[in-house]
Amino acid sequence: MDKLHFAFGVLGNASALFLFLAPLITFKRIVKRKSTEQFSGVPYVMTLFNNLLSAWYGLPFVSPNNILVSTINGTGAAIEITYVLIFSTFAPNKEKKKILGLLILVLTVFVAIVLVSLFALHGNNRKLFCGLAATIFSIVMYASPLTIIRLVIKTKSVEFMPFFLSLFVFLCGTCFFIFGLLGKDPFIAIPNGFGSGLGAVQLILYAIYRKNKGTKTSTYTADGSTGMEKPNTKPHQQETPSNSLQPQVESHV
Repeated sequence: MDKLHFAFGVLGNASALFLFLAPLITFKRIVKRKSTEQFSGVPYVMTLFNNLLSAWYGLPFVSPNNILVSTINGTGAAIEITYVLIFSTFAPNKEKKKILGLLILVLTVFVAIVLVSLFALHGNNRKLFCGLAATIFSIVMYASPLTIIRLVIKTKSVEFMPFFLSLFVFLCGTCFFIFGLLGKDPFIAIPNGFGSGLGAVQLILYAIYRKNKGTKTSTYTADGSTGMEKPNTKPHQQETPSNSLQPQVESHV
């Protein structure tokens, strides 16, 4: 049972890594154009927060037998802070101040949670406190593609829902759902069970509407963890998004 538990943790780490790296396409575009255009940086900051909470929860003195949760989310936190810094570099001043302000707030809250869990809580109370915080934000991250699901149903087209992102949401959620069940840890099983179900819905929608890919036109394009871009009102900036591995959601353990 321990070997099986470890195996699903490793599989979950591998699929989660693909999700963390998915926004590279978006940031390649940002760096190339030296502009964040209509992309939003908020989801990257919130994903960083989720990574930090999950990484903290997985540490042995908080939650035993969950070190694989810490390793992948620690890696994710390093990747997300890089995204945030790149975004801030090329964002307009107003957006830059907004993102940096949110980053400071998120880091402050995280430090407060760490200090409370270290000095005010012990044993099961510490695990409960950190687990609830990590669970809430994991569910929030997994729920981020709901706007894309609504768009797919409305347009009857999967043009804006990359297949591989949906696949890795499903795989990551499923692997860590089983990992949580085997480890008897509801704080891992519950949010990832939700993520697995949401990923399955995306794959089902893809199977239903895959033949309609590219048959609809819109001024919206897919944006990784943001779910979608804002409407692009400048005709010369409009692009027809491909269905390649573009960021759609950064869901986490």
